[in-house]
Amino acid sequence: MTRTSSIWRLPLLLLSFASGDVKADEAADLRDLSLGMSVASIPPEEYINLRCADKEGAKLSGWNDFQACPADQKGLHNLSFRFNDDLNPLAALSDKYQGTKLGGHPVLLTGLVDSGGALQGIRIDTDPNARPFWRKKAYLLALIMKARYGEAGWSCREAEPLEGEAPVGGLLIKEHCEKRAGRRHLVLDREVYRRAGQPLSDFVNVTRFIIEQTIDP
Repeated sequence: MTRTSSIWRLPLLLLSFASGDVKADEAADLRDLSLGMSVASIPPEEYINLRCADKEGAKLSGWNDFQACPADQKGLHNLSFRFNDDLNPLAALSDKYQGTKLGGHPVLLTGLVDSGGALQGIRIDTDPNARPFWRKKAYLLALIMKARYGEAGWSCREAEPLEGEAPVGGLLIKEHCEKRAGRRHLVLDREVYRRAGQPLSDFVNVTRFIIEQTIDP
């Protein structure tokens, strides 16, 4: 995916996540972010509110400060970030284009950076604080992600509900899927259910998508 002007980037992003069978080694993974790229080359004006995802309150001045964030078990530094609305003129016209969204869904984004400053992974979580309308649809983002990388080749399993877990709107989903696509390992989870004791106004409805770079093709 080549870089486009900021005016058109968000609409093109929505279309790219709706299109099918993208070869992971031939397209950017998120806007102009591609796994393996140096964080030093990430445009600083496009992604804002950089923080250590696992260290509350640790705000970063830029991607090059990744070492301020503690490394996880894989030795990767987790940085949360958001899209910059100021670069998208459509955000001033409609809330449809405001905020950090993929396929229209509000999401939380995390970059996974290795000790050498290379982007080794991207984690995408549906935003638990989104409006109820989008919270109820959060599990649908998983379908967009599958279409993005092609419907074939996914290995999926459904977990059994725990005692007391109940359907929400007739749905009870606890699905885990994985796929290899070129040098990408894709991990996709979606859940819809109500925990034991949760009020009717509360429920679990989430999608989590992780794109990881693998060593062997």
